[in-house]
Amino acid sequence: MARSGNGRSEWERRQAAQRREAERNAREQARQAKEAERVRQQKYIEDQQKLAEKKSTEVEERIRHLDSILADALDNSPFSFDLLTVTPRMPTFNPGLLGTPEPQPDWATYVPAPPGIVGKIFGGAARYERELIAARHSYESDVTDHQQRESKRLSALANARAEHDRWAGELQAKASAENAQLDRRRQGLEVGDAKAVEWFVSQVLKTAQYPTGFPRRSQVAYRPENRDVVVEFELAPRNVVPDVRGYKYIKTRDAIAPIPRPQTEIKQRYAQLIARTALRTLHEIFSATPPAVIEAVVFNGRLSTVDLATGKQVRPHLLSVEAERSDFIDLVLSKVDPAACLKRLNALISANPYDVEAIEPFIAFDLKRFRFSEDMDVISALDSRRNLLKLTPTEFEHLIRELFIAMGAEAWTTIPSKDGGIDAVATSKNMFFGGVCLIQAKRWSGIVGLEAVHALTGVMADHNATTGVLVTPSWFGRASEQFAQRNRITLINGAELKHLLKEHLKIDVITGVTPPRRVRGSDNTQTGRPGP
Repeated sequence: MARSGNGRSEWERRQAAQRREAERNAREQARQAKEAERVRQQKYIEDQQKLAEKKSTEVEERIRHLDSILADALDNSPFSFDLLTVTPRMPTFNPGLLGTPEPQPDWATYVPAPPGIVGKIFGGAARYERELIAARHSYESDVTDHQQRESKRLSALANARAEHDRWAGELQAKASAENAQLDRRRQGLEVGDAKAVEWFVSQVLKTAQYPTGFPRRSQVAYRPENRDVVVEFELAPRNVVPDVRGYKYIKTRDAIAPIPRPQTEIKQRYAQLIARTALRTLHEIFSATPPAVIEAVVFNGRLSTVDLATGKQVRPHLLSVEAERSDFIDLVLSKVDPAACLKRLNALISANPYDVEAIEPFIAFDLKRFRFSEDMDVISALDSRRNLLKLTPTEFEHLIRELFIAMGAEAWTTIPSKDGGIDAVATSKNMFFGGVCLIQAKRWSGIVGLEAVHALTGVMADHNATTGVLVTPSWFGRASEQFAQRNRITLINGAELKHLLKEHLKIDVITGVTPPRRVRGSDNTQTGRPGP
């Protein structure tokens, strides 16, 4: 083997060169792999950061929706019956193949070719006559078959069109019936029919657009005597307020970590949310209803949650506000602070709604579903039920005493009264009023005005009563209800008294009075009068 001057053979030099080339290739591959890994890692980090930013954007979007609960409603047109009008989508008649007639047989396609001159010489004429007769028979048979098929097609087409017309007629009749029902409800709303008003207000609430996660539960009661609606509204759960401000990618842990939202901010945002919800509901109802029918709205906001002390489902009230239309329409809702606005409206708001600190609403909804029946005097005279207005003061006193004992009163002491009503002191640990309670009965046939409720507070002070109850077979104005709420007084009107008597004493009575449908609940110049 030939060797070079340095003692290495040519083969050894080639081997060394190949090794160096292989090492260079290996280093280059390692460098490229390292670079690819660096690029992959960088892209992974960027993807994770983008994912964190996307999740943060979603949180910000949710917050934006919560903050715009009221503003979004202000931009919408008021709800109306026109939005409920049914316009049926009449189906287009599509006969399909039945709509295309089959081409008639063409005699030209049946006629045989006539024979030429040579053919005629060799008997072609006779053969042509025979072929012509056969062609005519075939043509006439096909024409007959075509006519039969066409007759069947036209019959099927007529049946299909009749079925389509029947279907379209049913759709139109159904739409007409629904629109006629809408017209009746529209007329009922205009005259203050309770069922029509409650149905329409329920539709207003049902069609309101809220973000995902908001409950769609509400109840509505209309009181014609006060021209107001009482709304029990299910508030959004507390978890609709995100408990994170956003997300960030932490490279050292290779994790997308939430950025916690301070608890104080969560509570403040939830309080603002339920305030906006209340104002929005008031706005939607007032803007959609006739002023002559609804002068005020009572909004009670409730939260469905679990009582951590008992583990049971509860629905405490967190907000209650009674707003007069005349006051509400003057508000510039696009610029108000919701909490301050509700405070101006004298709303009762939980001091800590997020912690479910309950409040007592202005009006308890469960009693408001019992309205006055249309008890006309001529009917009452023929009715075997007791007419509360025809009871003597003593009989009325005994009836009320029996009722409150049945409801849990443990003691009953009558106090002489000079106004024809019944004054008494009752004590109880279980009754809805609790403690020592002063009970006063007003056996009146008209509205019990504010001055009567004022007078009861004075009697309560004289007897150191914890609470007071004012019972009447008639009704109260809104100002009386608001004053009673602030002064630990429970008002029981005729409709509620009728219900309580039936529930606790199993007695069905007639209140003997029907509130006028157009009385102004805020008009407290009416003081009523004792019954006969």
